[in-house]
Amino acid sequence: MGGAKIAIISDLHVAPAVALKGTVAAPGDKSISHRAVMLGSLAEGDTVIENFLPGEDCLSTISCFRKLGVEIVGPERGKVKILGRGFWGLAEPDDVLDAGNSGTTIRLLLGILAGQPFFSIVTGDDSLRQRPMARVARPLALMGARMLGRQGGSLAPLAVQGGGLKPIDYKSPVASAQVKSSILLAGLFADGVTTVGEPFRSRDHTERMLKYFGANVEISGNKVRVTGHPRLKGQRVLIPGDISSAAFLMVAASIVPGSDLTIPSVGINHTRSGILDVLLEMGAGIELVHQREEGGEPVADIRVRYTGKLAGITVAGETIPRLIDEVPALAVAAAVAEGTTYIKDAAELKVKESDRIATVVTLLHRFGVDVEELPEGLLVRGGRPLKGTICESQGDHRIAMAAAIAGLVAKGETVVRGAECINVSFPGFASVLKNIQE
Repeated sequence: MGGAKIAIISDLHVAPAVALKGTVAAPGDKSISHRAVMLGSLAEGDTVIENFLPGEDCLSTISCFRKLGVEIVGPERGKVKILGRGFWGLAEPDDVLDAGNSGTTIRLLLGILAGQPFFSIVTGDDSLRQRPMARVARPLALMGARMLGRQGGSLAPLAVQGGGLKPIDYKSPVASAQVKSSILLAGLFADGVTTVGEPFRSRDHTERMLKYFGANVEISGNKVRVTGHPRLKGQRVLIPGDISSAAFLMVAASIVPGSDLTIPSVGINHTRSGILDVLLEMGAGIELVHQREEGGEPVADIRVRYTGKLAGITVAGETIPRLIDEVPALAVAAAVAEGTTYIKDAAELKVKESDRIATVVTLLHRFGVDVEELPEGLLVRGGRPLKGTICESQGDHRIAMAAAIAGLVAKGETVVRGAECINVSFPGFASVLKNIQE
């Protein structure tokens, strides 16, 4: 293999690529890995998870559940074994639970802790302690949990005295899988049926996995209902490739001339596959091969061939929750595409690991892209040649990967500072980029 040389310590150096070719696996899905650990811990019997993502966020989830008394073996070669404690088997932790940088860990864990008849405290790193928690703390308090935190329960650390929950019918003001999942997980411990409605349907991994483990879940439009006190049974869970990570590889193959790349066994859940629909609409050469279902999730091999025909489009409305984590990758595709791409209705980007509207705009400006920040999105006027640059990750793994793939088509070397944050979701990303270049 020739092509660009890429090395990563804390800086990631990227040179222009000739073509991306071959077959390369995306890491295991981060969202599903989190949920498999959580439900496996609450289930009776053993749960074996394969293709688990050993990224820092998912390791934070494992660490928290170990402190709750769950015996967890691994991860070793992508496999994790959980000796389930049963529905009421979690133990009061004798120390603060640390979710690290993981919003999924802290918000879903709060739902579970709200149902426990004991006291606990959850915190995270500097970034996570600035992310909004009232969106889950308030509905959990409505269910009967006592929640205390900074700024009236809006920010971590959060203290929880759980137990004695009652079901609620909650209408979420945002389409957020983390909010919905937190309430549904709390609903497992309530007497009766808990209902969560959303303005648009967010990703549904929690609903699918709850059913897979034996819970009674009903879905009607944008509403989900769960019946309390199910008997969950340990399962074998095969984690599909993470489409949020695969998105960066898909965009890279779509913008680097001569590319022909296959990414096997990627999750194509409809509530997550907005990036596929949008790239196809832009003119990318994407083909889904060997579509199937594994562990309750739809999966396919994704083949991406360079077409040289990307065109700008408008992305808005119900599509946004289906690709909210992929917007940094999409923005790079928009920068290369001819014409204007308008991304709107995406205010949720402001409360991710960084303010991703601001950080994406700053990043694209560094590459010489004509981009405009909007109150709830961004406007990208594509088609200009990109120039290599030095850019900061802002501690956000998806911003760092977006910078790296932009560097593949920029003139001159690109340096991504603080690129170690990529390990949150895509360990080995630099090696993957190096190995698929001719």
